[in-house]
Amino acid sequence: MQFEDNDNLKISGTTWPHDHLRRIWQMRPACLRPVQCSHLGDESLAETTANVLTSIPFIFLGIQAPRKRLSDMLYANSLVGVGFASSLYHTSRGEVRKVFRWADYAMIATTAVCLSTALRNDNPKLLVAASAVLLPFQPLLVSAIHTGIMEVTFAKRVVSEPELRKVHHLHTASSVVGAAFFIADELFPRTPYLHAAWHLAAAVGVATCNKLLK
Repeated sequence: MQFEDNDNLKISGTTWPHDHLRRIWQMRPACLRPVQCSHLGDESLAETTANVLTSIPFIFLGIQAPRKRLSDMLYANSLVGVGFASSLYHTSRGEVRKVFRWADYAMIATTAVCLSTALRNDNPKLLVAASAVLLPFQPLLVSAIHTGIMEVTFAKRVVSEPELRKVHHLHTASSVVGAAFFIADELFPRTPYLHAAWHLAAAVGVATCNKLLK
């Protein structure tokens, strides 16, 4: 018998089957890898407190969101989930922080899917199915696609319902400001309170979207 210590146990030149499976899993493309956590941010109690406090508005927005239809209920409950997932992420430390970072992004993507479905009953079933499959691995991509659908729907509603124009202006402004804070947070992850500012801008944007369901 010949033993080789190179992280793969070999007996007479044979690699164990689970080693092959592990290698195949590690070689999977980037599109099948869940979001990674950089462990940056929440480096002080004050910053963590700010991030948690600015996560709470999503819970209240979810509680107050219309629940007339099943799609509305799913969206409202997913908003509550966003608030809780964000709070758990920002209060977590160590390896479990990676799990809660993924849960945070996954809940945001779920909310985007639920909102676009609540606003449009004619979303292609293939798109919904593909979103469900991709969501665990590419939550940011799923969020971007369904946010785009929501933006188009919002713009069309303004044309037919002029009373939504002011709300749409506020939504557009909050989206632009939120995107700026999100990018700044990615570029300068150690700058405190940028993430909390993004929470607030996103909460305003969500509040304006809720107007479309009434």
